[in-house]
Amino acid sequence: MSIPASEWLVTGGSGLLGGDLKTLLPGALFPASFEFDVRNYDALRSYVEGKPIRAILHAGAFTSPPKINEDPLRALEVNIIGTANVVRLCAEFGWRLVYISTDYVFRGDAGPYKESDPVLPVNKYAWSKLGGECAVRLYDNALIIRTTFGENVFPYPKAFTDQWTSRLSVSQMAPKLVKAALSEVTGVLHVGGPRRTVYDYAKSLDPEKEIGPLSVNDINFAVPVDTSLDTSRYDSEIG
Repeated sequence: MSIPASEWLVTGGSGLLGGDLKTLLPGALFPASFEFDVRNYDALRSYVEGKPIRAILHAGAFTSPPKINEDPLRALEVNIIGTANVVRLCAEFGWRLVYISTDYVFRGDAGPYKESDPVLPVNKYAWSKLGGECAVRLYDNALIIRTTFGENVFPYPKAFTDQWTSRLSVSQMAPKLVKAALSEVTGVLHVGGPRRTVYDYAKSLDPEKEIGPLSVNDINFAVPVDTSLDTSRYDSEIG
């Protein structure tokens, strides 16, 4: 039986995904990061004491690849240690855990990727999210969702013409994520849209907007070239 929204706690409420999740999960708890500091297990336990929680959707993370290159220890504390603390909390109380991961855990040379395909990140952001996945894998009552989403209006003047993705806008992606979270599916699940270049994705949001071409070779941090996702499991088990 699906756990009602009123019995969920969601991290990352102030992030890009958070606004849509608040609409789709009315009554869920959305603590601020200072209230529910994932780096501090005792603080997490103190916050949940006495609250009617049966599940956590862990969407909070440090997500900027260039900033993580500058401050990798913050990614260690938030994305790896913090996620391990959330796993520990769910394990202590027997709660369901849903962890929002990234398509960037893949090397990017063999998309579209299935859930069972080998992972090999090409940057520190993805390594930190994979570290979080490792912690979640130790807990059976958990679902790892690998996905990618962006703002409803493409925010940049240029987009990659040589990077392939399954990205959707956040308003398109959020309902899919919630549907998966509220299911009883566990393990790893890929959630995304059709395989296309980032440029084509950007144009799909606003065909009239002028967006210039960009190559992955034009930037100063590493990104995988093709992280498109095979969503067959989602299609068959979630629908």
